Amino acid sequence: MIRIYENPEEASVILNRRQMTTVEDVPEVVLDSIKRVFGEALTPEAVVARLLADVRARGDAALREWTTRIDGVTLDAPEVPPSEREAAYQALDPDLRAALEVSTERIRDFHSRQPIPNWTTDAMGGVLGQRLVPLERVGIYVPGGTAPLPSSLLMAAVPARVAGVDEVIVCTPADRQTGRISPLTLAAAHIAGVDRVFALGGALAVAALAFGTESVPRVDKIVGAGGLFTTLAKRQVYGIVGLDGLYGPTETIVVADDSANPAWVAADLLAQAEHDVLATAILLTPSRALAESVQAEVERQAAALSRVDVIRTSLAGQGGIVLTPDLATAVRLADQFAPEHLCLSVAEPAAWVDKIRNAGGIFVGEHSFEVLGDYVAGPSHIMPTGGTARFKGPVNVLDFVKVINIIGLDAETARRLAPTAARIADAESLTAHGMAAKVRQQI
Repeated sequence: MIRIYENPEEASVILNRRQMTTVEDVPEVVLDSIKRVFGEALTPEAVVARLLADVRARGDAALREWTTRIDGVTLDAPEVPPSEREAAYQALDPDLRAALEVSTERIRDFHSRQPIPNWTTDAMGGVLGQRLVPLERVGIYVPGGTAPLPSSLLMAAVPARVAGVDEVIVCTPADRQTGRISPLTLAAAHIAGVDRVFALGGALAVAALAFGTESVPRVDKIVGAGGLFTTLAKRQVYGIVGLDGLYGPTETIVVADDSANPAWVAADLLAQAEHDVLATAILLTPSRALAESVQAEVERQAAALSRVDVIRTSLAGQGGIVLTPDLATAVRLADQFAPEHLCLSVAEPAAWVDKIRNAGGIFVGEHSFEVLGDYVAGPSHIMPTGGTARFKGPVNVLDFVKVINIIGLDAETARRLAPTAARIADAESLTAHGMAAKVRQQI
């Protein structure tokens, strides 16, 4: 089920395979679905462009029409009343309600500790500084295509609330069978203190949040992961609305030595692989004995899992166990991969943390396994994928604030700096800029 790679060239192939999976690699079933809905062969990019333009032009009417045509769901009104959210919360199984509340409290506690500093200085002449201001309105996209994901709602809505966002709006698709949003997601929205919830999915949700309609208010920023059409829509509205990032299939790299528990490592790889057929689950280890034990455990454990077909496809396509010459090489390769999740299942995990520059999250030791990060550890599980951890971090409080610079120079500093500004302006042939500085010096 999961292959062991020991040849350096083969190992390089598996570590680079993720980069070969792009939005252009569209399954035939998706293309067939597009032709059925739109009556012609279109690329996913063209589909998204058409949906965005129609929602921008026709608002709610376009949302209703396309939700019916694409999802088979009839929308009388896209918004879910607050009473339904509270009813879903009250009807929730008490144990599950308690679990969601524990998760919420830990997410809130973690993000409440993140500094959001306003600062000023008088050491540069007058007052200079920065003020961090919460965004006024944020839209959170919560996937719901194959299963409800209340954890994804909490992981974005709670940090937004901690940051002080005035209005938090959630969009998530309705279930195609019931025509309604999952009660579990509605209960999570109630727990997180979300202001409004809309039964909208994919590109339609992004369009409504980016442009606004009669029912859906325009937001300042859209946060949250989604599928192909959600990601393409976010890409196409870039510059019109703020974005947290573009997310691809989820990914985990486990770095382990012979101290690791092979059953635990195998369980972590399987948990990642069951997300999606394009999910990446890779083990890097210098221990052949561990590699073979994990390989056997993956086969044994997978047989009892409900999504074994997804797991097999994922592991065959993007998964693998890579044998490395030593632990340092394993850590270096993991850092170069820049994974969403990097798990250190080694004897002294803390000793390797400072060696890692590129990862969405570092899971330090076998007791900090990635599934805890998915639900209850505290940090948001919305993390950079596809190598974007080289320049992007996980969703956090700073995603929900903006920086405003404060410039309050005193008269003496202004007089002293004006000639310097004028000199640079003249060099740029911006004579009005230069004059605005010179006139204050009466030069």
